[in-house]
Amino acid sequence: MSARRNALAAARPVPETPGASARFTATEAKNEFARALEMALQGGTVVITKHDAPKAILISMDEFKKLTHAAEFRLNTLSDEFDAMLDRMQGPKARAAMQSAFSASPKELGKAAVSAARKRG
Repeated sequence: MSARRNALAAARPVPETPGASARFTATEAKNEFARALEMALQGGTVVITKHDAPKAILISMDEFKKLTHAAEFRLNTLSDEFDAMLDRMQGPKARAAMQSAFSASPKELGKAAVSAARKRG
């Protein structure tokens, strides 16, 4: 290994704790890709900077899958909540309330809005 690589290795040791985070400049990431990749594979996060600003993240495929499935799970949860709300709106009581709202005069709607706002506090 060259003296420069030895200096880089000494200045930026590989964290021994799985899940640790490290920063690499874009040049360091290019020159030390195997080390950066190993850190990501061990569960760490590798932040790649350019001109001292974070520009990219290197993570393992397992971490990527967790992140993408988390978004999918949230979307499924929202879809389920919407479907449940829609089901509740299909009952006779909800239909009567909607019919009442559609047939109300502007003055009646205004009073209902003020009343609802006061109830919310």
